[in-house]
Amino acid sequence: MLIQGGNAVDAAVAAAAALNVLEPMSTGIGGDMFALIWDSQGKRVAALNGSGRSAAAANAMDVRKKGYRAVPASGPHAAFSVSTPGAVHGWQTALERYGRMTLREVLAPAIHYALDGYAVSEVITHQWQAAERQLAARPSGLELLPGGRAPRCGEVVRLPTLGRTLQAIAEGGAPAFYHGEIAQKIAAFVQAEGGWLTTDDLAEHGSTWDEPICTDYRGVTVWECPPNGQGIAALMALNIVEGFDLPSMRPQSADVYHCLIEAMRLAFADVLQYVADPRVVDVPVAAMLSKTYAAGRRQLIDPETALQLVSFGELPPAGDTVYVTAVDGQGNACSLINSLYHSFGSGLVVPTTGIALQNRGALFSLDPDHPNCIQGRKRPYQTIIPGMATRGGELWLSFGVMGGFQQPQGHLQVISNMVDFGLDAQRALDALRFHVSVPGKGEVKLEAGVSAETATGLRKKGHRVKIIDGYERTLFGGGQVISRDAETGVLTAGSEPRKDGAAVGW
Repeated sequence: MLIQGGNAVDAAVAAAAALNVLEPMSTGIGGDMFALIWDSQGKRVAALNGSGRSAAAANAMDVRKKGYRAVPASGPHAAFSVSTPGAVHGWQTALERYGRMTLREVLAPAIHYALDGYAVSEVITHQWQAAERQLAARPSGLELLPGGRAPRCGEVVRLPTLGRTLQAIAEGGAPAFYHGEIAQKIAAFVQAEGGWLTTDDLAEHGSTWDEPICTDYRGVTVWECPPNGQGIAALMALNIVEGFDLPSMRPQSADVYHCLIEAMRLAFADVLQYVADPRVVDVPVAAMLSKTYAAGRRQLIDPETALQLVSFGELPPAGDTVYVTAVDGQGNACSLINSLYHSFGSGLVVPTTGIALQNRGALFSLDPDHPNCIQGRKRPYQTIIPGMATRGGELWLSFGVMGGFQQPQGHLQVISNMVDFGLDAQRALDALRFHVSVPGKGEVKLEAGVSAETATGLRKKGHRVKIIDGYERTLFGGGQVISRDAETGVLTAGSEPRKDGAAVGW
């Protein structure tokens, strides 16, 4: 897209759309998207919320009647978890305000891969095979099982029904998805599966431009999309960590990990209690980002002993995925994340369309007193979060780390690696990571290769440590980073070593 005259937004949307075909278990038009966009002329960050809302008829009682204590993410009643897909509207909204190209132009590569085929990589093969049984449970799932099974590494795959759906969207824009035949097929299928989604729910969907949220971390301003996303968790953890002298500690040591882990646990306790759709309930963002509040939470951290019980704080009055980042020659940047949540989302594939529907509604609570309780036309808690960082009023980083609840943890670790320890983009991504289990059970997963000294040190502090290796290392997320030198305009990129991905310059 850049070579053809497009800008960073055009490039990011085109890549996200192509990944719907190349990595269909992770993302697609049946899911949601968020973006942070840096306007190099206005020197400002814009936040786009392209996530969908629950159906108007969504309610906790219907779910409880089926015997569930939580909204099911998969299985016979997975349709309860299907919220309105927001990706297509989000793509078009971003292009209309900041892009140079049309939706038709940026969808061309995705359509090409779907109809003409592409070779499947080893990592994608593994993910596809893991979801084979789930897709095969319904006849329409075979549309994403070419030849009746998950593809093998190196096989050439075509997804014709998905390709034709993308062609219809290219020709008719977002209205072709949210109105007419495609919308009718989506609604009819979800209702046949016992869900609530209607054509009215789809027709009434719209993306929203929000004011991004940020915090200052040792002279770097880190930006996130506001709730209903969980990006605020990364900012809260950074606020807590800022009070520790991490640069004086040894990188990847037990002491560094302990500070980061405890800060992340405290931040998650708060966001899981308070984050919901701010257009439906009050979300105390300013109080959550208060440096004074962070100082109080920091005092709960004992340098030598892990917290046994982590609870949310009393505030003073006052969200498998793909991540893409692009920066163009004019210094504009787009940090974009697109997801179905779980692998192939709900596992529901709309017949004759190739659309795998997300299961974001599984993140709703059934507790009527919780801010994130399921109700009609409400956005659920979202795990997907793009990130940016500025320094001296200029773009420094466009970055993200995909992977469910790992995402704010990845943001925290990448920013700390680059700010506290001076690592460049690639080395910051290569560095070993930790993963705090959410909901918090006190277990901390460490990546294979961590030193015995660090693992032992964490155990001595009371952390329940488990070492993760092999394909399971994707648990630690998949990050991409582009850094920009404001004086020279030089771009330096890094790409995730644990998954497929690439840093490409032109």
